Amino acid sequence: MKKFLIVVDMQKDFVDGSLGTKEAQAIIDNSVREISKFDGEIIATLDTHFDNYLDTAEGRKLPVIHCVKDTAGWQIDGRIKEALDKKGYTQIIKYTFGSTLLPEIIRNKTNGEEFSAELIGLCTDICVVSNALLLKANFPEMSISVKADCCAGVTPDLHRSALETMKSCQIDII
Repeated sequence: MKKFLIVVDMQKDFVDGSLGTKEAQAIIDNSVREISKFDGEIIATLDTHFDNYLDTAEGRKLPVIHCVKDTAGWQIDGRIKEALDKKGYTQIIKYTFGSTLLPEIIRNKTNGEEFSAELIGLCTDICVVSNALLLKANFPEMSISVKADCCAGVTPDLHRSALETMKSCQIDII
């Protein structure tokens, strides 16, 4: 059975940049360990915006410029990047919370074979939950899990609420 680790948006702006939090910084060591010990294929997503971000629907609701392509904040956190580079990974650039390419890439890599997918990353209540639910909707019989101590939300309360939402949708929280 194939195994996938999905590393969601572990980018500088979400860790210690314009939208960074102490909770996001606190999961880096756990996440590096998880990446380093993972035995399977790794896919990393990158939240990606452009100079016109504030003119977009998201930018009007969250007017904090972040993850603008090719800026320092768009880059994967250095410690996470080092761990990913050692293991090898597929990178997905995504322009919204959930990646519609993610299920397609997994479908192509599995050719109908059974698989499991574990998600880690930022932010639990926005992009992690969006990608987890997309995977569950596309692959309802597969094992989809989220490693709680390798995720952080916009706030601790929103992190916990997102974990409960995913648990309600039969996504395993570990």
